[in-house]
Amino acid sequence: MNPDIQTWIDRLRSGDPRALARAISTVENRAPGWSDLLKALFPHTGKARVIGLTGAPGSGKSTLVDQLAKHYRKANQTVGIIAVDPTSPYTGGAILGDRIRMQDHYSDPGIYIRSMATRGALGGLARATADAATVLDASGRDLIMIETVGVGQDEVDIVRLADVTIVILVPGMGDDVQTIKAGIMEIADVFVINKSDREGAERVEREIRAMQSLATRNDHWTPPIVKTVASEGVGTAELAEAIAGYEAYLKKENLVLKKNVENWQERLVEMLRDAMLEKARAHMDGGSLERYAAEIAEHKRDPYSLVEEIVGGAERDAF
Repeated sequence: MNPDIQTWIDRLRSGDPRALARAISTVENRAPGWSDLLKALFPHTGKARVIGLTGAPGSGKSTLVDQLAKHYRKANQTVGIIAVDPTSPYTGGAILGDRIRMQDHYSDPGIYIRSMATRGALGGLARATADAATVLDASGRDLIMIETVGVGQDEVDIVRLADVTIVILVPGMGDDVQTIKAGIMEIADVFVINKSDREGAERVEREIRAMQSLATRNDHWTPPIVKTVASEGVGTAELAEAIAGYEAYLKKENLVLKKNVENWQERLVEMLRDAMLEKARAHMDGGSLERYAAEIAEHKRDPYSLVEEIVGGAERDAF
């Protein structure tokens, strides 16, 4: 291995925050050496617990993550937080908000916070987040929290990285449960009704219970419902208890490895898709895509034959 990379890894694993920040930037931006770095870090991974938190914008995810981080730090656990912002990195949005809300932690070396944006990259969000989580895991963090904004496909992809997935709902957001996509509801291991001091919290709970009665999960786990008021720290201990309860259930039922295998199946498909897409893009020169699109729009050729042609060319280049 390159001795520079080994020195870098040693610094990262000894807790150097600059080495950690540089490593995450390297893998996120696909800078030179990113692949070698991840290969070298992978043997040091697998020890951190990964918690994914998702829900509609304005549901108080950042405040809840902040409270959970405080809770775990009191138990002397080190925490890594990845705050994902699927909007433009230029608008501020969640990036700025997360940093303001969590600035109390910046003097604590036991907590590392990283904001990430899609930058418009197709499929890049889940990939970059997964790689950042790998780096944080290898750095020796006990716990990694991935907070995503919104309730779209990106969130479903990202939380597949998680050992425990928390879906956060709040009373008074339209039709409550009906406004959340079915896919998001199905991935929840724990439901949180945040801002539960508001009117309508009981109705949201009833709707979740009704939904749970209609379907049984493959692992036969019934996700608990925890009520919180994150802004006041209410319910944080109960949420941590619910997380621990699900982890204990997985161990008792010998489902930890099975869940890991399922997560890696999804992630491998994603990684292969990304790798093939990069190869296909490399096979096309700068103006090809626009020219091909114009030819298809004018019905001069069909897209199905074109895709076969591009994939065939990429495969020939690969062998």
